[in-house]
Amino acid sequence: MSGFPFDTLLVANRGEIALRIIRTAKRLGLRTVVVAHAADAGSPATLGADEVVAIEGRTGVAAYLDGAQIIEAARRTGAGAIHPGYGFLSENAGFARAVAAAGLTFVGPTPEAIDLMGDKIRARAFVAERGFPVAPSAIEDEDPASFVERARALGAPLLVKPSAGGGGKGMRIVRDMALLDQEIAQARSEGERYFGDGRLYVERFVERPRHIEVQVMGDGHGTVVHLGERECSVQRRFQKIVEETPSPALTPELRSRICETAAGIARAAGYRNAGTVEFIFGGGEFYFLEMNTRLQVEHPVTEEVTGIDLVETQLRVAAGERLAFGQGDIRSTGHAIELRIYAESAARGFTPTTGSVLALRLPTGEGIRVDIGIAEGQRVTTAFDPMLAKVIVHGPDRATAIARARKALAGFALLGCETNGGFLDRLMAHPDFAAGAVHTGWIDENPDLAAEPTLSADLLRRIAAVAALATRAVRDGADAVPPLHAAIGGWRN
Repeated sequence: MSGFPFDTLLVANRGEIALRIIRTAKRLGLRTVVVAHAADAGSPATLGADEVVAIEGRTGVAAYLDGAQIIEAARRTGAGAIHPGYGFLSENAGFARAVAAAGLTFVGPTPEAIDLMGDKIRARAFVAERGFPVAPSAIEDEDPASFVERARALGAPLLVKPSAGGGGKGMRIVRDMALLDQEIAQARSEGERYFGDGRLYVERFVERPRHIEVQVMGDGHGTVVHLGERECSVQRRFQKIVEETPSPALTPELRSRICETAAGIARAAGYRNAGTVEFIFGGGEFYFLEMNTRLQVEHPVTEEVTGIDLVETQLRVAAGERLAFGQGDIRSTGHAIELRIYAESAARGFTPTTGSVLALRLPTGEGIRVDIGIAEGQRVTTAFDPMLAKVIVHGPDRATAIARARKALAGFALLGCETNGGFLDRLMAHPDFAAGAVHTGWIDENPDLAAEPTLSADLLRRIAAVAALATRAVRDGADAVPPLHAAIGGWRN
């Protein structure tokens, strides 16, 4: 017996996060079910679950967004709870309500909290009304007729953002006010295209800002705590690539202020389960950006420094338990960094890449963890997000964590599909990163990071030879794929 009010958990997601949730659920004695589109047949998540339910849709993404199909899968397999992971249905209040209406437990916040914090304009107004810091802004909903005039009055530089959605889509930076009307029109068009919602807001843009977020956790008995901050300033196209904790930008006084502010916002919202409050930081000040009402991709760095399994805590809170720790019980030790391995070409503007995984070798060693959702023999396509794996390292200090990150990247080898591994290694080796001197536009200011080094004819011949040997080993079912890095002198995927 698991001790939970449900014996079976259905995971409504795919890839590394589905396997990550399955791993903790099994440790807690829960039976696990995962839903899977045909494109994920044979994936590590489907092999790790106790039962797999096939889901269908016009596309793979449509299948994972089909809440009714997923709830029916839970009912049919006897699951008493659904964990949505991140993305897909994780921040869909309607799905959370439908899960509850079906008599199942939704592993996440209440639908009311998702409604409140999921709409950026509502969330921003809620936060501002309670005295928490937000950047000067003009919100279209407040008075559409005067929206542009109020935006112009803020002065340059400005950031134009859609009210709905995320991931940087539709965001525009305006430094020349003569272009304001044009940028607003383009942001509105992109908001309608990506999210079906063209409403906008404009806020004062903080030059060379840093992106800092705080992990919060609440239970259903009124307790809300924070688990420290993460810095996510290393981004391309407003999407995160590297996250770390603690932030090298914060003093102890600023750290205390930003973490207490995040917990205060969650407390004011009556928040339950895991969430993340995001801030823009610059010039010694921080401003509320948004709240993500789910588990974050970068949650492992918090787990590494606190020793707290966030998925286990989510499950226990969803089961009605009180948090097993108070604010005073949470201790952060050392430094952790997460690197996202994407199927993409950094040299070609971070465009997604495809291919079959012919060989895969993962790094091991002290302080190294890999969360991955793909295996040898699977095909990488552009049907889903290009993130393949997360390499997480932990050390007693930041310098050790960076050294372990480079060691881990050197031990990560994937043949058959181009990844951003080499780019991440150059990033880790850059003196600006070592000094903690980065901001959200830092990659754009350093285009050389994305350029692949020129390979000599001799090295290309060795790469081709090793690839041929690896292909033959995979074809023949051999266990011993050639030691790539030893053979070719440090070249990576």
